[in-house]
Amino acid sequence: MSIRIRKLLLFIVGITCFLISHDTIAQSGDKIDLSIFLQQLEQEFNIKFSYADNEIYDLEIHIPKKGLLVDILNDIKYQTQVEIEKLNERYYTLTKSNFVSICATVLDNFKMNTLYGASVKVLGTNISTILDDSGTFTLYNIPRNSSLQIKHLGYKTLFVSADDLIVKEPCSTLLLAQFYQQLDEVIVYEFLTKGLVKQLDGSLQMNSEEFGILPGLIEPDVLQTVQALPGIESTDETVSNINIRGGSNDQNLILWDGIKMYQSGHFFGLISAFNPYLTDKVTLIKNGTASEYGDGVSGIIDMHTKDDIADTFFAGAGFNLIGGDVYGHLPVNEKLAVQFSARRSLTDLIDTPTYDKFFTRVFDDSQVAQEGNFYFYDFTGKLLYDINEKQKLRFSFININNLLDYTERNMDDDTEIQSALNQKNLSFGTSLKSDWTKKFNTFLNLYHTRYKLDARNISGNAEQILFQNNEVQETALKLNTNYVPNDNLTWLNGYQFTDTGIANETSVTQPPFESNARNVIKSHALFSELTFTSTDKKVFARGGLRLNYLENPGTFKEYILEPRLSFNYAFTRHLKVQALGEFKSQATNQIIDLEQNFLGIEKRRWIVSDGDKLPITKSKQGSIGINYDHQNFYVGVEAFYKEVDGISTSTQGFQNQNQFNGEIGKYDVKGVEFLINKKTDNYSVWASYTYNFNTYNFSEVVPPDFPNNLDIRHAATFAGTYTLENFKFGIGLNYRTGKPYTEPDAEEPINATFFPNRINYQEPNSSRLPEYLRADVSAIYNFNITKKLKASAGVSVLNFTSRKNILNSYYQFNDEGQIEKVETFSLGLTPNMNFRVRF
Repeated sequence: MSIRIRKLLLFIVGITCFLISHDTIAQSGDKIDLSIFLQQLEQEFNIKFSYADNEIYDLEIHIPKKGLLVDILNDIKYQTQVEIEKLNERYYTLTKSNFVSICATVLDNFKMNTLYGASVKVLGTNISTILDDSGTFTLYNIPRNSSLQIKHLGYKTLFVSADDLIVKEPCSTLLLAQFYQQLDEVIVYEFLTKGLVKQLDGSLQMNSEEFGILPGLIEPDVLQTVQALPGIESTDETVSNINIRGGSNDQNLILWDGIKMYQSGHFFGLISAFNPYLTDKVTLIKNGTASEYGDGVSGIIDMHTKDDIADTFFAGAGFNLIGGDVYGHLPVNEKLAVQFSARRSLTDLIDTPTYDKFFTRVFDDSQVAQEGNFYFYDFTGKLLYDINEKQKLRFSFININNLLDYTERNMDDDTEIQSALNQKNLSFGTSLKSDWTKKFNTFLNLYHTRYKLDARNISGNAEQILFQNNEVQETALKLNTNYVPNDNLTWLNGYQFTDTGIANETSVTQPPFESNARNVIKSHALFSELTFTSTDKKVFARGGLRLNYLENPGTFKEYILEPRLSFNYAFTRHLKVQALGEFKSQATNQIIDLEQNFLGIEKRRWIVSDGDKLPITKSKQGSIGINYDHQNFYVGVEAFYKEVDGISTSTQGFQNQNQFNGEIGKYDVKGVEFLINKKTDNYSVWASYTYNFNTYNFSEVVPPDFPNNLDIRHAATFAGTYTLENFKFGIGLNYRTGKPYTEPDAEEPINATFFPNRINYQEPNSSRLPEYLRADVSAIYNFNITKKLKASAGVSVLNFTSRKNILNSYYQFNDEGQIEKVETFSLGLTPNMNFRVRF
């Protein structure tokens, strides 16, 4: 449409409006096109405006109140920030200003809360600000044609034109939408406690930043949190021995930023080695694993640190009765940021009630007096670089260290043994994510990890010195490609290469003995997977294949094909059924040598499969479950069957007649998991129950079938949390039946036909420990020190009833050649407290 025709039409509209209103203009406060309103003013005041039509044709105003012409023109200038110049009594000119003043109030689109601290940046300039306490910002002399970027952690970034925010009363209101990653795949939100989410593929996801509270926890410890879920136990109360559906800890794949971790705990497994405050997302998988994952025949714990570059610096620090930590995120510019965290124990500096309980739990032995100097530390770093909008480069590293000097003194003859231990893990990883098109992206991950355990035992007279070393070095590369042809289908393909070398060295001076073994295993894997989600979200299906080629140079080569399946169908919006299945394998395991042990404390040493004495461990698992979720009420039940083949008695921690034999066998687990959970904004109450029937089969052992060392037949939890504004409280009770153990033969306990004598045992695992019962409580209070400095204080008590639970029991000969029973007890009443600040 030509400018002349447009002006003619505007003139006709203006005359019509004028005639309709007779000698008045439209009603005050209504919104009108500026050019039309100017024509009305020309008729009413007998004046003329000169302007470029293309400058003001898109401007609208609220019709000013009737009054003097000068007041009306000032109102127009205020609303539109155009320049109006009076040439004479009849003629005026209008020009669009190149710079404007703007203001807006930013709220979330859910509860209309203000978003204090959200960042506002004028793109293409150095101008930026943050929202004030009321969620409002004002900027002056902003380029009129500029765009603004408004960001806040947890919300979708909003882009808006400066022209739309020109200062007026009241300021414009903008709404930020909350950002939920993979929102369509969420079945249950706030599962048990805030920040635990169940996905359509059967996995569970934890968001540390949103984490609420669990009984006994005052910090969002990843490896402690997963133990609150059905089917996951730790028979010795440690985070370094997590048992997923009856499997041993070395059958879990633990990943940190895509790096496989061979060490997961501090203080011999009582504390997690991963700082939770920079951990953004944790995924727990018990079955139905995606084809991109190798290893972990029992389960996967996949941790990822924060991966987005924040607009402003944020940090935090805190301490508890074990140690202190600090973390931070420092944006250098729009494309570059640095993250860091560091933690160190205070155990070598001060004694606290918590440390005393931990020390007793680890080193409890009535035959010796103990002195120990122990401390640990860990630190992490991450460099985030956005090459451009479509490519993101990340570099991560983590260092974990435990150091111990330890003295055992026999109270009878005053002899002593001095020991030292250094356990450390150092890992580096880098990744590149590339969005090549809207439908195709790739993810490349490369890492190198090194785990080392050095131990030294020296007898009091230095007649015997024992050195032990276990070292793992692994380098891996993985490439994922994702093709998304439409909203319903995703096609994943990829390749993974892993080179793992493990060394075990033992040296004894008296009697002289040396052993030094190093083995390497290389694996290549191709994987492909299709994921389908129906438009109505009733059907979710994911099926994949993983082809592994494993080679231990000079010993064996093997191809392994592993199918994977995850299926979810919604009968109604609230009632869903799920079927999961997988085949998996792994070539690294931990042997547990109770004779040649690391101080009797850390007995686990990593080894690789050799195809003979220790074959590749393989598993197959299937499960089916149904869950109902409606109006904050959830009920779920899942039945499963798992078989793990290629295990050795040397990896299972036997403390009976099967301790040293090294037979190869398998175990199978049949079980049911049940959970009921009622939750509201203020409280969450849940009860869970797990039934496991976990059985070994070793063809060369008599009898060949007997209970698994981790056969926890019944386990139950009853717990609740309550939140009132800034106060959080949690209390819970954990129950499980005792695990199996083996007692000596009652009639003839000692076999004297061997030298040295041996213990005659009953059938393997034919006895059971007493039931385990522990009650925990915790409370956290959040408060603000200043507007920007936030703080929290927490207190927890583990086992507040001080019940004495037996975790393990075995038999050995004492110095007099008599059989003695050795028992390991759980933590007693263990208090802890913390104080944290964040800004």
